[in-house]
Order: sequence, then structure tokens, then C-alpha cells
Amino acid sequence: MTIKFYAPLWGNTLAFENFCKNVKEAGYHGVEMDLPLETKERDHLMAILKDHNLELIGQYYQSFEADPKENLNSYEKYLKHLIAAEPVLINCQTGKDYFDFEENLPLFKLADRLSKDSGIPITHETHRGKCLYAAPVAKRYFECLPDLRICLDISHWCNVHESLLEDQGEIVNLAISRADHIHSRVGHAEGPQVNDPRAPEWETALKAHLTWWGKVIDLHKENDRDLTICTEFGPFPYMPTFPFSEKPLANQWEINVYMMELLKERFQI
Repeated sequence: MTIKFYAPLWGNTLAFENFCKNVKEAGYHGVEMDLPLETKERDHLMAILKDHNLELIGQYYQSFEADPKENLNSYEKYLKHLIAAEPVLINCQTGKDYFDFEENLPLFKLADRLSKDSGIPITHETHRGKCLYAAPVAKRYFECLPDLRICLDISHWCNVHESLLEDQGEIVNLAISRADHIHSRVGHAEGPQVNDPRAPEWETALKAHLTWWGKVIDLHKENDRDLTICTEFGPFPYMPTFPFSEKPLANQWEINVYMMELLKERFQI
């Protein structure tokens, strides 16, 4: 099995060419990002990725429509657009937390069909505001959809359940068994992102996340399945800032590179 690391485009303020240069030099295998719907602009970005020998994980987050049918139509449009770029994987913030189970279900079924038709894996992120926003809610989808694969961004569940999930081990392990992609951001009981995972006050939260990620890695090793990891610490407002100045308390880029190096060292990747 192989484990590959991807940098998030989220939060980048550099020209894309310069960003990709930094990503490559840092040791990443590629970038996780959305793609503009304009074909010319999409192809330009893809050419820059190719020039730097970087892979693409396509990202879908545009679940803005409040009507389930409109949401499904938009979902199909964006997924087909991402599939046309031939990414190594597509990660989706699928559905809405306020849709009924039956209203979210067609989204998973559509993604499964498109994934099988294209041969491109599609994962669904455990993200606040989306259909897999909470552990017991996700459990119902796991039980109904045995082939459902996820992006484990467990930092969101820490925030939603206001804990490090000590009392939900069974559901967490079920989620771990479905994970093919990881967002290695460290959350805590009161937020989806600690200000700096290197700070000693976050040692307990960091250790909890490392334990969860380690279980995913072990399962993939046992089953000889490839794994992708995006070091997805984000900018403001995920990144806490000083009041008034909005100066970030830590450097997003440095933290993400640190997380990649920490995971490589800890898990001998």
C-alpha cells in the first residue's frame, strides 16, 4: 500500500504557479482543490499541476441549494465536471444536515454510480452542516450503504459532540473502517481546529487524532489499500486570529507542512 499527501488550496493567497512550486518542494504528492466550471480556466490550472508533477484530488463543497432536488442536480453537475479532469479521487461535502435521510440518500447513490462508471473513487466527508455531520447520524448511512467510503475529518465530530468522542468508540471505529481519505486537522471540544497543534496545551487532542489516524493507516496496511491524506488546517475563521487586526495566531502553511512531517515520522511513511 502507498500513502500520499496533498496540500489544500484552501487559504492560499499566492499565484497558483508559485503555490504549486512550494507544494512540490515541501514534499507533497498533489493538491486538494475545487475546479472552476469554466473549461479554459480549469485546463490552465490542470496544466500547471502537470508541469509540477502534482496530482489532483477534486473537492466538492458547493452544496448550497436548500431544495433537495436542486441540490442533487447541482451535485451531479459538479461531480461530472471534476470527473472530466481525471483526479485520483474526489472528496465531497455531501448533502445537508437538515435534509431528511431519504433526501440525502439519492446523493450517495448518484455518487456511487458516477464513481463506478468513471473508475474514480469518491469519498464523502464527515463535515459539519453536511449529511455526515454527526457520529450517530453517519452510522445510519453506514448501515444502509455498505459500500459508502468516507473522508475522515473527525475534527468536525469533536466540535459537534463537544468532546474527544470518548463515549462513541463503536461509531468512531465504524467510521475508521470506511475511511479512504483523511483530513489531518486537529479539532477539539469547542472547535474544528486548534490554534497550533505544536502547542503543549493541545497534546491530548493531538494524541487522540493521531490514534484515530493510526487505526486508519493500520487497516489500509492490513488490506493493502492505498490511502490519501490532506493536511487541511485552514485560514481564518478556522484559524484563530488576534482581535481587530485579524492577524493569525499561527502560520497555516507551516502547520500543514509540520503535520505532514509528523505523520511521516510517526507512521514511518
